[in-house]
Amino acid sequence: MKKFLAYSLLVFTAVIFVSLWLIIAKGYDRQNQVILFVKKIIPSHLARQIKETVFYIPNLKEKNRILKLQVKKYEQGFEGQLFNQSSIKSSNKKTFDVKEFFLPFPRLDLRLGWAATENSKRAHYLEIIDDKILVISGLGQTIYFDKNNINSNKLNQKEIPNNINQLLTQKNYELMGIRDLFYNENYVYISLQHKDNKGFTINIYRAEFNLNNLSFEPFFTTNEYWQNYNVFSGGRIENFIDDKILFSIGFSKDYIAPQNKESLLGKIISIDKNTKKHKLISIGHRNPQGLFFSKKNNLIINSEHGPYGGDEINLNFIEDNSIEKNFGWPISSTGKPYPGEENIFKENNWLSKSHKENGFIEPIKSYTPAIGISELTLKNDSSNTLYVSSLRAGSIYMLDFDKKFSKILNEDRIFFKEQRIRDLEYDPETDSFFALFEYTPSIGIITSKD
Repeated sequence: MKKFLAYSLLVFTAVIFVSLWLIIAKGYDRQNQVILFVKKIIPSHLARQIKETVFYIPNLKEKNRILKLQVKKYEQGFEGQLFNQSSIKSSNKKTFDVKEFFLPFPRLDLRLGWAATENSKRAHYLEIIDDKILVISGLGQTIYFDKNNINSNKLNQKEIPNNINQLLTQKNYELMGIRDLFYNENYVYISLQHKDNKGFTINIYRAEFNLNNLSFEPFFTTNEYWQNYNVFSGGRIENFIDDKILFSIGFSKDYIAPQNKESLLGKIISIDKNTKKHKLISIGHRNPQGLFFSKKNNLIINSEHGPYGGDEINLNFIEDNSIEKNFGWPISSTGKPYPGEENIFKENNWLSKSHKENGFIEPIKSYTPAIGISELTLKNDSSNTLYVSSLRAGSIYMLDFDKKFSKILNEDRIFFKEQRIRDLEYDPETDSFFALFEYTPSIGIITSKD
């Protein structure tokens, strides 16, 4: 019995030790239940002390490795060097080839935390435009490269001058970050969050596509303001029917707005590209981070961040354009309040776990613990596999639906160690996914080998 207890204690200690190191090294799977358990039982201040003492040497080596990678990235400038090439297995043992190329943009500053104001300017986005790949930094820098360059060791990126900073300076606006990049019919659209004397807001700007210069002008103004900076602004842009585009807007910590049809906060809207008039498509959203429209299925798919858990994938079948669908926030969610926010939900009897019982649309899929859900896409309109990227979980989730998109038949996952995936686009010509990896930052080219 004593031997059994000693052996059990040794195994438990080893599991704790290995889990602690993975947590400290930042390369752990944030969906791993063992590691999540360890994080719950070990206070954060104790973990920091262990990091600075027991793991001092390996932690220092990890910092040096990251620093060398960053130095290499800055030294190569706009070359877009290939710095990693590997094959990885999905949860269901499917094989994917991955190539990573440097981007010349600032890296996410992990010391500040993901919700820091400065890190809102380090969220970058990409768009595939015929044989070119256009990329924009959170600070508004635009570059492009030839798509065929993914077959070589360098992307040979080129910068495109733009007038974003001029527009902001003229109006005395402070840039808080680009929120999306979208291309349609020879126009480049961006969503941009800024601060002015009224507070914080998010709007859309548009420029004719030109590799020599991008001259943006205001396209759509929300006229919605909030007083304190937060990351719940949404901002995704997607193509839609009848010469319109879709635009997602977060609730910006205004808990009344998502259910108020007089406000655009917590909504997905359509905007006519010619008249610029808008229309509510759906309400009751928290922070929509992914947006896709399937013309064949007449279906809007969106992903959004939940509170403490409860990240969602929502389906909106457009049977009747006159009806706005309601997805329930803040009344219904499978997540729970963050510490310090419990009172507002308790006082209003919000955060019911059931959407349906309150007359709202249930998410087709929710994730707890949260995966930091981000962009999603189908390969094409005939595809029934949804690809969902994530920040916190550093993964691409693959969800196989039935033909009517009424239920999920199978799930798979590709986990990328030490990455956050901000943006995801599929390219049919190369049969590859282009992912924006945020930690490096870099462009990831992901190709199935099965």
